[in-house]
Amino acid sequence: MTAAELLSVAAFAEGRHAQAFPSFGSERTGAPVVAFCRIADVAIRLREPVLSPDAIIVQDLTLFEAMDVFAGLKDGGYVLLNAPSGPAELGIGERLRRYLPGHVATVPASELAERHIGRPVPNAALLGAFAALTGVVSVDSVLAAIRGRFGDGLVEGNLAAAAEACDLVHAELGSRSHA
Repeated sequence: MTAAELLSVAAFAEGRHAQAFPSFGSERTGAPVVAFCRIADVAIRLREPVLSPDAIIVQDLTLFEAMDVFAGLKDGGYVLLNAPSGPAELGIGERLRRYLPGHVATVPASELAERHIGRPVPNAALLGAFAALTGVVSVDSVLAAIRGRFGDGLVEGNLAAAAEACDLVHAELGSRSHA
C-alpha cells in the first residue's frame, strides 16, 4: 500500500490526478495484499478495483503461487518484478513473451533496501525502477514523494535505493536495445 500511495503523491507533484487504495483478500496475517494506483490527466471518478492495469509491480515472488499476477494486464503493459534475476531464470519467461521489449524489468529491490536502509522493504526501490521503466512519473517526483514520507532516519537510504534501482533499470533497458 505504501508504494501505491507514494506513486500517487509523485503523480500529484506533477499536477496530475491520482488515487491509491488497497484490496485485501482474506483477513489473515501474511495474506496477499493488492494495491492499486490510478493516474490520469483528468479527474478520476472510478472507485472500483483496477481490472485491466497498464502496469503491475510484483513485490513478492511468492504471489506467483497464490494468484495469477498477470490477470487482466493490458497487452503492451509493463511488468516490474522485485527479483535478483531475470524472468527466464525465474521460470516465467514464457508467460512474459506477449509483452513488448522494454516493458519488463527485474530489480533486486529488497536487496537494495536491505543495503541502504537495513531492512528488506522494497517500496522506494521499486518506485525508482517503475519511473525508469514506464515514464508514467519522473524519478524526481518519486524522490520528492519519498522525501515527504520518510523521516530523517530513513529518507536518505530510501532515496539511495530508489536512485540505484532507477539506474539499474536504465542499464537493463539500455543493454537490451544494444543486443
